[in-house]
Formats: sequence, C-alpha cells, structure tokens
Amino acid sequence: MSAKVEIYTWTTCPFCVRAKNLLKSKKVDFIEYNIDGDEVARTKMSERANGKRSLPQIFINDVHIGGCDDLHKLDSQGKLNDLLLLEV
Repeated sequence: MSAKVEIYTWTTCPFCVRAKNLLKSKKVDFIEYNIDGDEVARTKMSERANGKRSLPQIFINDVHIGGCDDLHKLDSQGKLNDLLLLEV
C-alpha cells in the first residue's frame, strides 16, 4: 500500500517543480492541484495548511508536511521513505 500524496502547485513555481521532481525520483504517485490564479482554491489550501499560503504545500495521508524545503529535509533525515511507505 502506498501513501496518499497531495501537492498544491503553481505552474511556474521552481519550488513546486523541485518538490515534484523529488517525488518522481522516488516513483511516488501524487495528486497535483494546480491552483494558478485561483484564490478560492488557494484559500482552501491555506485552511488545510494551517494558514500557510506559500507554494507548494504538501500532504501525505492527509497530514500537512509543509513545503519543498520541508519535504527535502525529511528526505535528508531519512524520514520521507517511511512516510511514503516505501521500502528501501
């Protein structure tokens, strides 16, 4: 069973691209919500993300992980694979 991964993005956001590339490198399927210019969607994202409005915002199994730097930090600490339910 794999984890449910959701990521809120903007098309031209370099941090969004970086976060998605990390997930792709681990062969993780994710649901992408591209919210370019959609303030209603951004507000909904912000409510899920404890008020955060920066992008990307990432959720694993409905738990707010944070943004790109948070995702990479979890990976460098060796904690991301466990959250993603990946075998190493």
